[in-house]
Amino acid sequence: MRESGAMMSGAKKSVRTRELARLAALALALLLAACGGSLYKVKPKIDAPVAGGSEASAAGFKVRAVPLFADEESQELFEANLPLAGLLPVRLEMSNEGASPVSFERVRFRLRDAEGGEWKFRTPKQAVSRILESDQVYLYNPNSRRAFQEAVNQHGFDLATPLEPAARRRGLIFFQTPKKEQLNNPRGLVLTIEGLPQPVEVIFN
Repeated sequence: MRESGAMMSGAKKSVRTRELARLAALALALLLAACGGSLYKVKPKIDAPVAGGSEASAAGFKVRAVPLFADEESQELFEANLPLAGLLPVRLEMSNEGASPVSFERVRFRLRDAEGGEWKFRTPKQAVSRILESDQVYLYNPNSRRAFQEAVNQHGFDLATPLEPAARRRGLIFFQTPKKEQLNNPRGLVLTIEGLPQPVEVIFN
């Protein structure tokens, strides 16, 4: 009888544990559903001319670019520490001074440093994944991530639409440090844009 009672007690504990787990999961789901906004507060994009930075031109195509090295700049834009995640946003402005539209279908962005390190180009979606990985954000409402993704996309440089003659376009492109290490005063950075009528090289420092 004692053995039977122990078995019944164990079964009750097991049922109670499963019920508590179910309630906890439900509470968590309700909490996540209530938090449907963006994971980070992203500042709206302002399409203002790119000031300062470095400029280069080739074959009727002009490029001005400014790397955002400071943590304060990324915090202001994305409420996230991109340098800590090893991400470098580059504010880019392109002008088509030629007679034909320019497609970005074959355009490739390359960034190298003084040590010969090759930085990896990252899409806004990949940049968001790296931010969440760096901040160790693993539990979130999918809608909140989607909202964050869409907000970052708004800042990204549009590579899907051809650039018409006499047109100008601005936006951010992202690069990842060679080993995902924290950004730490990189020197000798050179941005190369391939796939245009003629390659363009922009020297930052």
